[in-house]
Amino acid sequence: MKSSNHNNPKIINKIKFIDLFAGIGGIRIAFERAGGTCVFSSEWDKFAQKTYEANFNEIPQGDIRHIDVENIPDFDILCAGFPCQPFSIAGVSKRNSLNIPHGFENKTQGTLFFEIVRIMKAKKPRAFFLENVKNLESHDKGRTFMIIKGAIEELGYSFHYKVINARGLVPQNRERIFIIGFRDNADSFNFPVIPDFQPKISQILEDNPDTKYTLSDHLWEYLQKYAKKHKEKGNGFGFGLADINGTSRTLSARYYKDGSEILIPQKDKNPRRLTPRECARLQGYPEKFDIVVSDTQAYKQFGNSVAVPLVEILACHIINYLDNPDVFIAATTT
Repeated sequence: MKSSNHNNPKIINKIKFIDLFAGIGGIRIAFERAGGTCVFSSEWDKFAQKTYEANFNEIPQGDIRHIDVENIPDFDILCAGFPCQPFSIAGVSKRNSLNIPHGFENKTQGTLFFEIVRIMKAKKPRAFFLENVKNLESHDKGRTFMIIKGAIEELGYSFHYKVINARGLVPQNRERIFIIGFRDNADSFNFPVIPDFQPKISQILEDNPDTKYTLSDHLWEYLQKYAKKHKEKGNGFGFGLADINGTSRTLSARYYKDGSEILIPQKDKNPRRLTPRECARLQGYPEKFDIVVSDTQAYKQFGNSVAVPLVEILACHIINYLDNPDVFIAATTT
């Protein structure tokens, strides 16, 4: 984990990728496991940078808006778990009146997605891999997704997307949208079949978690009253007491607040929240992944992260396709 590949002379001919909006490096782990080597990373959050440095021996570049593309090495695949933002139509009518073209690229300006377009336009990678929340497709009544698709296709790339649940690989109900595309020979690409290993929450639990993770009487009473109140109103809000022989709800960045979406039952005492290490396991991180921040920051980081084993399967699929596009035979999930 700690030995970064990008300084190893033996991997000069490997597929090279960059890690944008890198978080704590979940996508990087997956693509390195698939045989790629990371040549550049960017992440602005100082706590995520700290975790990233502890595990990859490098501090990601900061705010992507201030990065000069000339300082980014050549690479094959652009990887990004980018934030979802609405796109403004301000200025479009003015451009129309002045007969100034306003392609999809212009519509993305001012958003962080534009930084991806900017880098792809300048560096012309062979492929890209994007990850986002599943409702990106319906965000702003579908307009956001349409503009993202148009901007990428305008650069000459294919556009393949699918919402995939990671629950067959990690014991968590986690749906995310994955967008993949290629500059050349992309007609035969399909998403791979994702195996279902039926993992259980019990497999990621620590034997002797610290008692500090057990809910106080006050918090447990509050959560039960809150759930009862909303149930009486016909709402589905409330805590999530997990079945340790099944899968959990989705781990979110708000888990640090009270842990209510995933609570672990305990015999003869109040339930408890997951420990940071259990959250790491729930996302498929290796045991040797160092957690060097506070519990609050760790919960945020793992809640914002990807399910590593799922991304690894997709990464292998992309790299195999790049290596053999003419003979690639892809199984589909349809």
